[in-house]
Amino acid sequence: MNYRTDDTTLTLADLTSWSFNGTALAVLGHPIKHSVSPAMHNAALASLAGSSRDEFRSWKYFRFDVPPARLPQALVELHRAGFHGLNLTVPHKVLAFDQLQEADTNTGEIGAANTLVRGSNGWRGCNTDGQGLSSALRAELGVELRGAPVILLGAGGAARAAAVECLRQGCATLWIGNRTRANLETLLTVLSPVASEISRHGFDPAQPPAGLPAGAVLINATSAGLRPDDPAPIDLQRLPAGLKVFDMIYNPPQTALLKQAVALGLPAANGLSMLVHQGARSLEIWTGQSAPVSVMMDAARAALATS
Repeated sequence: MNYRTDDTTLTLADLTSWSFNGTALAVLGHPIKHSVSPAMHNAALASLAGSSRDEFRSWKYFRFDVPPARLPQALVELHRAGFHGLNLTVPHKVLAFDQLQEADTNTGEIGAANTLVRGSNGWRGCNTDGQGLSSALRAELGVELRGAPVILLGAGGAARAAAVECLRQGCATLWIGNRTRANLETLLTVLSPVASEISRHGFDPAQPPAGLPAGAVLINATSAGLRPDDPAPIDLQRLPAGLKVFDMIYNPPQTALLKQAVALGLPAANGLSMLVHQGARSLEIWTGQSAPVSVMMDAARAALATS
């Protein structure tokens, strides 16, 4: 097998004959073919190796397509194969939580992990999504979460991390929209210990309530938009004025939600900057070195341009 290409998508079957002679990292998802994380992380590792850190010349970041039902098996087999660290994306962030040997405080509060570190008998879970979100909102939209009204769409792992980050940063109010009521109620319950006095509300995005705040930052943490024919997760025309729109999806670069935002003249950004910043923090956790953020951003943009 050619372990040198960043566009190869592997499966658990590839682990039966795994013989990589180096330090292996990987991202797991389903689907995962769209991910530019391998290009981004491998460019960063090459940059670290070029900075007189020869130990990183043998590090490599891979991509595995793992269906949800096989995630527990995948975590066992990847640990057995000697992988040093993993990233998790849709739909694995919440599913993996109960499979962890341990979790840091941040991950425990969120109930979802996007970064795993190899331990002697299993995986330690971390979550870098919140830091990635804050950095991206600041860089792309000039938004500081402290004092900002937030409308968050979704109730999965990415939404959990986003909600906790918004509350920790001291957002003014937090409105969470999700079409499955049971998942919405679960998230609101999870947030109670970290909510302090901040007002939290749930709603159905198909029927936005009249009480939604004007001048809010709207964050899409759903998977609606990953496929070209996906509709927008909410109709922006039914929301109060003054929105700033952030879609965590980065591939495709412009989802139906972002297209509508642009048509309405609203400030908007996709999730590429978030991907880079959360990935940089993951890399720092694995390597103990400062991540070359600009290198990672350039590599991610180049990979998207050729995808």
